[in-house]
Amino acid sequence: MSLRPCLFLDRDGVINHDPGDYTKNLSEFRILPTVMPALQMASDAGFEIILITNQGGIAKGLYSHEDVTAIHSFLREQCEKNGTPLLDIFYSPHHPSTGHSLSRKPGSLMVERACAKHQLDPEKSWMVGDKQRDLDAAAPIGVRGVLIKPNAPLLEAVQDILSKTTQP
Repeated sequence: MSLRPCLFLDRDGVINHDPGDYTKNLSEFRILPTVMPALQMASDAGFEIILITNQGGIAKGLYSHEDVTAIHSFLREQCEKNGTPLLDIFYSPHHPSTGHSLSRKPGSLMVERACAKHQLDPEKSWMVGDKQRDLDAAAPIGVRGVLIKPNAPLLEAVQDILSKTTQP
């Protein structure tokens, strides 16, 4: 089986509107306007799509695993309706204020697990994030990154990636 390319995406500020602190529940979750066309473009180009997100508000007691699951279930539904299903979602519930975890970005463990689990090719894959730690989580295993401003159009980042990528 040949290794496949993947578009790894941060969540808050890339997929949904980041209000500046935590998106605590589904009622606060708003998918940004160009996300679905961007996912369609990436999928059409042969990329798998995986979410890689820190959810440190769980460790801080601001929201629960159930809140995160509800948000991710809704996001999966919207992606399915768009014809661009998410291959997987990895999240770290940890926060530095409550202890150290290798799974939390900028640690690369979530990206490494995704590549191993789904036979993904890091050298043909990309990470889009709105913080340097998102890109830092992908770089150690050879995944290139694109840094965008929080809540910026994902479509522009995907177009940029595709302009730099030969067909997988």
